[in-house]
Formats: sequence, structure tokens, C-alpha cells
Amino acid sequence: MEPLFGIELISQTKAAKFLDVSSLMLTKLEEHGILHPQIVNDKKAYNLHEVEALKTDPSFAEFVKPKVAKNNTLNDLTGAEWIPETKSYMMQKGLGANHPDAQIEKLHPAPYSFQDIERLILFFTKKGMSVLDPFGGIGSTAKACELTGRKCISIELSPKYHELSVLRLEKEVGQGASLNHTFINGDSCQILPTLENNSVDMVVTSPPYWGILHKQDRKVESERIANNLDTKYSDSEQDLGNVKDYQQFLQILMDQVFMQCARVLRKGKYMMLVVSDFRDKGEYISFHSDLIHALNHKSVQGGGKLILQGTKVLIQNHKRMMPYGYPSTYVENIHHQYIIIFRKI
Repeated sequence: MEPLFGIELISQTKAAKFLDVSSLMLTKLEEHGILHPQIVNDKKAYNLHEVEALKTDPSFAEFVKPKVAKNNTLNDLTGAEWIPETKSYMMQKGLGANHPDAQIEKLHPAPYSFQDIERLILFFTKKGMSVLDPFGGIGSTAKACELTGRKCISIELSPKYHELSVLRLEKEVGQGASLNHTFINGDSCQILPTLENNSVDMVVTSPPYWGILHKQDRKVESERIANNLDTKYSDSEQDLGNVKDYQQFLQILMDQVFMQCARVLRKGKYMMLVVSDFRDKGEYISFHSDLIHALNHKSVQGGGKLILQGTKVLIQNHKRMMPYGYPSTYVENIHHQYIIIFRKI
């Protein structure tokens, strides 16, 4: 574009490309008096020196930074951050078994990644909100809450894992980190009824997968027994993984844990269950669909009901393949979990 009175001008397209913004954002910059267009041959043009100076101006960076919508009551994400999180799958992410901050986590026979839970917490809560985990385990939910500025209520049956979850925050996050959260060593079936109605902003947990931890196949032998690591959760009668009958296990899980969690959950908020299907004596147990069938549209004590909002597949690409069924029968290597998402309405 030809200079105007000695001022070098650039077109609207070039200005938008140089500033890495849309033409709509250029208009907003003009409306706020941050950018001053010239009209040349009935087209907008911009002073090149002004555009160059604007590129390095901190106030410009703040102005064009994506904003959280004022009516976003769910989380602190911008639209650009929100949309990718609505995919129906996630790739599981972990630190790796040899990472210094994975040494406490791997002491538990069935931990889940704090990084995966962190993503859920960031989407389904705002900073400062409260998150309940009725099967606190090794403290993955508590760690994710600490790293994102949320408050965790973690209920854990085993004294060993309760103590390790507190130690984990102190060691992996920082001294005093555990004091920001509530760690309860006890049975969720007894603790949950003592919590107030509508008092937490999110529930997320990974419950026992019935008696799956009692099975010791070649993978368990090579990955845990060989390294002198726990292969089962506990011998406690209160441990739901020790309930012999699957239907009885489901009933206790529904009535005494998840529906109590739903009672404690505030209306409009979400409950997420991270589960996997499994086999029992050769029979494929569709655990995730059994949970959906039992909980969807179920009325909650104190008001409201649970509604299924979706299921997200958590893909576990890192898991080792085993020759199950070879060479005569199809037996899956189950390398995914389900994140079942309910909302209390």
C-alpha cells in the first residue's frame, strides 16, 4: 500500500496477520481506541509503526487474551479451552513408573493418574470449589485439587493409604499442602451419611472393581509380585472388593456410596465415576453399563435426581499386551476405562 503523507500503511489483512488476531478483534481494538485506522480508497489501512508498537505493548496482550465468559458458572475455561474437553475420549497421561513423583502412587495396587483427574476438576469446577472422593486411595484427587486451587474431601478406608496420601502431598507438592484439604480415614458407608446435603461442588472417584484385585494373572505376577508391591487392597470386611456376590457389591455401592455422594452434591453439579469393565471366571462383566443402569434417573434423598450426561473413554495406550485367548479364543486386552458423567438436577 502506498505511503500516506510519508506514513507507511498496511492493509487490514496484513495488520491482522502481523498481530495474529481476527478482523473482528481489529474492529474491537478500534472501538476501544487502541488502534487507529486510516481510510484509503474506501479501504481501511493502518500505520505500520503503530501496529509494530502495539505488538509489544502489554496492554494489547491483555486485551486480546481469551476471556472466560461472564455467564460461565461451571469453570474458569475460555471457549477455546472448553471445546477440546468435550471430546468423548481422553488419552491417559501419567508421569511414568520411574518418575520421582510416581514412587508413592505405585505402592497402591489400582491408582489413577492425578493428571487425568486434574483435567476433570478444571472442567467441572471453578477455583476454590470443593471436590469429594469417597475412595481416596493414594491421594490422586487430593493432589489434583492442590495443584488447581480446589479443596478436597478424601475418604479412605485403609490406614496405610490414608497416611501415604497425606505424605504424597507433603513430599510431591510442598510442606503444608495436605493441610488445605480434609483427609478422613474411615469407611465411606459410615462417613458419607454424616456430611451435609448439597455441600460439595463435584464428586469424582474410582471405586473398587469388585474382586478384580484378587486375581493374579501373569501381568500381576510380573509387574507387582516380582517388585514386592501390594496386589490387593485389603482384607477388611468393609472393603467392597471383598464382597463375594456381585449383585450385593453393586447394591452397597449404589445405595451406601454413590447415592449418598449424590445427596451431598449440590444441585446442577456433576459426579464422575472412573471405572473399567472386567472378567470374572471367563464372563465379561460390563461394570460401567451396570452402574449407568442403576443410577440414571435415580431420585436423590433431599431432592433432585441423577441424569447421565455422557461417557468419556479414557484410553490406556501404554499398557502391555498379553496373549489372552491365543490361539483359539477372542479375549480382549482391556486398554481403556470409562468416565461416567452424571449431573444432579
